Amino acid sequence: MPSPANESKRGKLRIYLGYAAGVGKTFQMLRDAHDAVRAGVDLVVGYFETHKRQDTLALAEGLEVIPRRPIVHRDRTFAEMDTDAILRRKPQLCLVDEFAHTNVPGTERAKRWEDVLVALDAGISVWTTLNVQHIESLNDTVFEVTGIRVRETVPDWVIKQATEIQLVDVTPEALLNRLRRGAVYTGDMALKAVESFFREANLRALRELAMRQTALEVQVRQQEYDLATASAVPSVATDSNLAQAPSTARENILLLVTPDPVTAMLIRRVRRVADYLHANCLALYVHREDHFGEVPFEEREAVEKHLNFARNLGIETRIVQGQNVAKTVADFARRNQATQIFLARPLLRTRSSLFRGNLVRDIIRLAPDLQITVVTTRETET
Repeated sequence: MPSPANESKRGKLRIYLGYAAGVGKTFQMLRDAHDAVRAGVDLVVGYFETHKRQDTLALAEGLEVIPRRPIVHRDRTFAEMDTDAILRRKPQLCLVDEFAHTNVPGTERAKRWEDVLVALDAGISVWTTLNVQHIESLNDTVFEVTGIRVRETVPDWVIKQATEIQLVDVTPEALLNRLRRGAVYTGDMALKAVESFFREANLRALRELAMRQTALEVQVRQQEYDLATASAVPSVATDSNLAQAPSTARENILLLVTPDPVTAMLIRRVRRVADYLHANCLALYVHREDHFGEVPFEEREAVEKHLNFARNLGIETRIVQGQNVAKTVADFARRNQATQIFLARPLLRTRSSLFRGNLVRDIIRLAPDLQITVVTTRETET
């Protein structure tokens, strides 16, 4: 594990977490990579797996890819990630697909996550993909749920090094539809998947597990932040504060409502997380017009539908005005003592005007002291 002295020099780790192949982890990672490149980030693709998915392959175009390293094992040649080449190139950010992958014998390290740790120690930030069933502490739970023992796992202490975890989600029904159409696997692989791991009951259980794991990671990071903050502030013992029993701060979650259809998914997700953490929950919509009534009818109608949905789930709602949406959200969060902000990345075809200029990135920049979770999904293919 890294030493505290080197922590500030290390790269940062982002994990795109899903519950099964085909939910869109690699797709989302590559889409975010293009945003990063446009923002001026020096980025390379260290390794990515298309599984012959044409949309994923097309999305990789225009990104710098580090050639794979050929490894000969038992008279066969395999192509593994070339960690040494990545270290020589030393980009700001490297994309590494399939975090839990086992390297072919003959490489310096047995696991891909070990290669990632080397890159992080060298000051290179890494984005990677992982399914929840590959988290080591969940191995027995996954076996009980699915009857399948997952052999490739990542230790929990490695997962906890991630500064950001993004849950990439799609409904089991949509995933099975993609599988049947050959958009996940092709030929016999697709048939075998439907008959074994990709049974609907398995997918529903794994999806719930991924949601709970994300909520747990959020809670752990908030607790670590609270402890670090408390230890950094010197305290003086007095009769008055010694007489007060220590209190457990309750989580306060703020979710951002937009006209985008993915907001409904975000509301459901935050309700589950809030229930799991026993947290307070508040839904916020920000408009730029002088009055909410001046918001265009179509947008106002969509927002009112989402706000009503949130209220039906017992979530308090607020509507505020602000020309700078990101700043308004950050200021509102602090005024209302929010500990976490949940955002949904909009679908490609329905980008809300609120997200022009990358609202997600701006909120993260303006609220570095808050835990921010970006819930992502991908468009349902027709």
